[in-house]
Amino acid sequence: MALVKRIYLCTMKTFLNSLLFVFINFVVFAQKDGYYKSELGAEIYAGVSNLGGAFGGELKYGYHVDKNLVIGPSFRLQRTWVNNFGINNSFNIYGGGFFTHYRFQEKLFLGTEIQILRSPFNYSTYQLNTRKWAPVLLVGGGVNLKLHERIRLNAGIFYDIANAENSPFRSSYNFKIKNQLGQIVRILPIIYRVTFFFPLGNKVN
Repeated sequence: MALVKRIYLCTMKTFLNSLLFVFINFVVFAQKDGYYKSELGAEIYAGVSNLGGAFGGELKYGYHVDKNLVIGPSFRLQRTWVNNFGINNSFNIYGGGFFTHYRFQEKLFLGTEIQILRSPFNYSTYQLNTRKWAPVLLVGGGVNLKLHERIRLNAGIFYDIANAENSPFRSSYNFKIKNQLGQIVRILPIIYRVTFFFPLGNKVN
């Protein structure tokens, strides 16, 4: 009888310890699965080609609809210069829009960005024109890395579907298609984007 009692007590102790272990792990993992409801994104943009280049940045405010989906407004300011066929010019670009990111397992993301940017230069004729605003519609994706509890890095490649003639990103397109003679027949509207995100407030589950 005493042996049965000891076995019973030992079994109950093991069961309670296992239950406590599961509970602690549930709490720990639940905390890890939490996310920040909002964040501030900062991008530094620099691009140079034989047509000119651009340097500037963009601010984003992201609101988490859930853990994976982030949406919010964006604002861009940059300096662009052109050097082509003896024509030299430089001007400021500014404007705003809206972005959406969907993140997978905190490692990858897909994103879109719509913006209207003030850009007085036409890259088809390489001269100033009366069309002052350029639509931008970026679609792409890349890596989404956690560098620190309060710092995330998004690095991706985006394709500009709009590809406006006065898009401020045209001077930085570097993806070229060449024919058999090595001549450039087309420049694809593809750019790199690197943005650092800084969570705001506290995590929610």
